[in-house]
Amino acid sequence: MNATLAEEISRRSPAAKLLLVEELLGDIAKESNAIEQPAWHDQALAEDAARYVADPVHGNSWANVKRRITGQS
Repeated sequence: MNATLAEEISRRSPAAKLLLVEELLGDIAKESNAIEQPAWHDQALAEDAARYVADPVHGNSWANVKRRITGQS
């Protein structure tokens, strides 16, 4: 990143920086095929799935995880 761009970003408010991040992620998502998923992602997902299959009682649904993260009831 060039110094001028970094300086411009550093002068922005936290809210403006978050909007910039959202824009950047949206732009990257449009070209998601251009980014190769690291092999360790597949390995981590397989390990998590195997742990859940071996002991599903200790798993959590997305709804429960989301409630815990967001603090919603």
